[in-house]
Amino acid sequence: MADAKEIHIREANEGDREAIRRVLEDAYGQYREVLPPEGWDQYKENIIASVDSNKPIARIIALIDDEVVGSSQLFQSSEAAYGAPELEIESPILRLLAVSPSARGKGIATALIKENVRRAAELGAATLHLHTSDMMESAVKLYERLGFERAYDKDIQKGELLVKSYRLHIQTAAIL
Repeated sequence: MADAKEIHIREANEGDREAIRRVLEDAYGQYREVLPPEGWDQYKENIIASVDSNKPIARIIALIDDEVVGSSQLFQSSEAAYGAPELEIESPILRLLAVSPSARGKGIATALIKENVRRAAELGAATLHLHTSDMMESAVKLYERLGFERAYDKDIQKGELLVKSYRLHIQTAAIL
């Protein structure tokens, strides 16, 4: 792989916001056909609004040749991540992991997840959580391959959609 491009991971800054919006729209756009129109509109609106939210404790981006090709957000708790204190997740939550469709298959998602795990460990957390759904089949496979396990007690039911909870035990995580 002599022509493989190096992935750089760093904290996002104010100047990255528009690039992050583009990555999120491109990455999550594939679900437009899966969700009902009103569901898609609300989902997209929430995703785009997240770029300007002050709730994440970290916004992490992946770059190849100085182009933002991936992003993720890290939250302190379920209250900060979802406005859902009743989930009682008081450890970091990874949200809105996105990789540009044109940059997939290069290890970008894994690199972003690894950085989120590292940061959660730095915070002294025992676990890192995330939520996903069956429509994100390739993401689910990646999470499971990296050692995330189902956390059924932290699932979220949104109408007909089951948003499944996964957790990674940081101390035993092979990803680090």
